[in-house]
Amino acid sequence: MEKVAIYCRLSEEDRNKKQETDDSNSIQNQKAMLLEYSIQQGWEVYNIYSDDNYTGSDRNRPEFKRLLDDAEAHKFDIVLCKSQSRFTRELELVEKYINGLFPIWGIRFISLVDNADTANKGNKKSRQINGLVNEWYLEDMSENIRAVLTNRRKNGFHIGAFALYGYQKDPEQKGHLIIDEEAAAIVREVFTLFSQGYGKTAIARMLNERGVPNPTEYKRQHGLRYQQPKRRNSTLWKYFAISDMLTNEIYIGNMVQGKYGSVSYKTKQNKPRPKDNWYRVEGTHEAIIDRDLWDLVQSIIAARAKPFDVGTVGLFARKVRCANCGYTMRSSKNRGKHYLQCSNRHVAKDACIGAFIAVDKLEKIVIQELNNLSQRYLDQDELERSVEFKQNLEQQKEACLKAKAKLQKQLEDNSNYLLALYKDKVKGLVSEKDYFTMANDFSKERERTEYQIKEADRHLEELEAQMLAGDQRKEIIQRYTHVEHLTREMVEILIDYITVGKRVPGTQDVPIEIHWNF
Repeated sequence: MEKVAIYCRLSEEDRNKKQETDDSNSIQNQKAMLLEYSIQQGWEVYNIYSDDNYTGSDRNRPEFKRLLDDAEAHKFDIVLCKSQSRFTRELELVEKYINGLFPIWGIRFISLVDNADTANKGNKKSRQINGLVNEWYLEDMSENIRAVLTNRRKNGFHIGAFALYGYQKDPEQKGHLIIDEEAAAIVREVFTLFSQGYGKTAIARMLNERGVPNPTEYKRQHGLRYQQPKRRNSTLWKYFAISDMLTNEIYIGNMVQGKYGSVSYKTKQNKPRPKDNWYRVEGTHEAIIDRDLWDLVQSIIAARAKPFDVGTVGLFARKVRCANCGYTMRSSKNRGKHYLQCSNRHVAKDACIGAFIAVDKLEKIVIQELNNLSQRYLDQDELERSVEFKQNLEQQKEACLKAKAKLQKQLEDNSNYLLALYKDKVKGLVSEKDYFTMANDFSKERERTEYQIKEADRHLEELEAQMLAGDQRKEIIQRYTHVEHLTREMVEILIDYITVGKRVPGTQDVPIEIHWNF
């Protein structure tokens, strides 16, 4: 008996769960339909993979990823879904898995509603069209949602999933914030202490010594929605938590949103947006901090701001993290020499064992690694072995050019057929009614072909851009080979982030891990 893997996913349009632990009716219906079909076909059900509350564009669906791992290991013979869109709404994944890897792995893909079946060679185009339609659906839905959210931001409505510490979402008015007095008292204390001359780390230490839970832990204890922390020691107050609080205008009643924007509708990754592009609306809710105290705090922050010193203090600013706790290391100065140290070891006892390194030492390590990397990467033999992506892009480009040539031939044949049809009409071999019917069909086919040619041109442009990016990556490394000193601009271009560990006892070795931008 052939083994079948059933995959189900919750439809975004069908959320009707009674309890969080229940499968939605949509999932239950999918399972029943697919199980019944499997029994009718005489297949053995290997497993049911079910992702509830996940979109079709989410590549990190846990059951989806498990399904792909099991498919590669060939633990079953068939993947069965209700529709192709339940498996994925991305054309790229349709091509990669359904039309690409599944046949290589010996896996047959079937979706019932849209009749997709990789065993039927004749419906590959329909699968690709389904993928394209689903891709358009994702893009249109993303644009519509973005337009609605932008409009609400411009009108001062709070649209975030989590209320800022010190506030709660108003249960009576959607998009409005109300003060959470217990947390607001801590916010007022932080602003007051800073105005009296206490530093940000000192304030964090004072709150930790008193056992005051940080914003995330406070929300967890009170049953409020909060963002899951990515790092350890999440119950402690940190320097940056105090720093961000002291400059957040929401505490004086202004709604400020849109500080980050998504890179693409295909990913959850966000990037900072310029301050001029933020959405700022004044007086949208009750203030926790009065204007006089706010102005005083901002003036103190401005007075304490250090000038940016390229190559020393600011060289690795916000680029270096402690390998132990994951927090950003801060700069310090002693006897004219600059250092980076883990800010977490000062906020509470045993918070972190602490990482520490001299800036000039780290600079030398980065330069050495960059030179080593350039020697490996720029070696032609190594380049040909390692840069497999470029070969893949060349193959994709060649295939796209062949497909475009075929479409252009179809377009030319279409014009010839239409001309021949017209001649037959003139000779009286084809009636006028039949001529217009067939001419209309040819015109529709011509429009479809022209559209496919435009899509092929767009895909070729994307491939060219990706190939160019690969060449630029090589040029970037060449440009910064054999440098003697780094600049802040170079650090921004070359480095995503660096982790620094605790010095190895009895040696001068400090564990360093550099994450490059290329």
